[in-house]
Amino acid sequence: MTSATVAKTGVQAQARPEKIRRDHKVNWWLTAVVTVLSLTVLVPLYFTVVTALKTPGEAGTFSLPTTWEWHNFADAWNKVNYPKAALNSAIITVCAVVLTLLTNTFVAYAVARNMDKRFFRFLYYFFLAMMFVPFTVIMLPIAKEMGSLHLDNQLGLIILYTILGIGTNLFIAIGFIRSIPISLEEAARIDGASTWRIFWTIIFPLMGPINATIAILTALWAWNDFLLPLITLTDQSNQTIPLAQYVFQSQFTSNYPMAFASYLMAMAPVLIVYIFAQKWVVGGVMRGAVK
Repeated sequence: MTSATVAKTGVQAQARPEKIRRDHKVNWWLTAVVTVLSLTVLVPLYFTVVTALKTPGEAGTFSLPTTWEWHNFADAWNKVNYPKAALNSAIITVCAVVLTLLTNTFVAYAVARNMDKRFFRFLYYFFLAMMFVPFTVIMLPIAKEMGSLHLDNQLGLIILYTILGIGTNLFIAIGFIRSIPISLEEAARIDGASTWRIFWTIIFPLMGPINATIAILTALWAWNDFLLPLITLTDQSNQTIPLAQYVFQSQFTSNYPMAFASYLMAMAPVLIVYIFAQKWVVGGVMRGAVK
């Protein structure tokens, strides 16, 4: 190696860190904008926490409580019957997620691999159109239909979450499936694999990021939803957490501190799940957007 080459390499080595530092320069204006926008989440969260620790007379202000009423959480736990309501919500959420992954992903695979056929293109746009139909338009027909089919229970609610979410799930999954090389499936067919075997042994495992995104979005929807359980469930023993929390609202009075304490307890499980799984949500949506 010549001295000129060594000198050139040394200059490049010295210049590289400077380039890295320049590429990673902090945009303080953008950081300030993001910080200000984050207040749209932090301010309501702060208001919820301080209200949950106040007396009813102090509720409605942003000031810290004069006395910290920690018993509001215990009172809300007993008032809502939190263990029972949380168990109902957990059963519905877990079953809805499992059934959604077992059905919607297979429908997405069938549509993605047959987009050249008119019938499957029609199905694709038909399911996407479901995303633009306001829920208030179909709310009463759904309630009547579920009652006539004797599905006004947890099973009916699980089926509704699976069906009504298929439009969004297909939009996320089809783009990702079409990015998977079809040569993998052709090689499996040469070895004698059926369509079912190809999906469950090749396609479904590769859809890990998309499956995680679909699972998390479905879980957040099923856990926090109020309208579908309200119009579907008729047995009070099957009520979910959002329905059980409705006990705090009445025509003449509202116990805001106890209600906000209950909201925090209901928010905690899904918040913890989302904090640890948000990278899959963002990554899965971005991958699903690739056509």
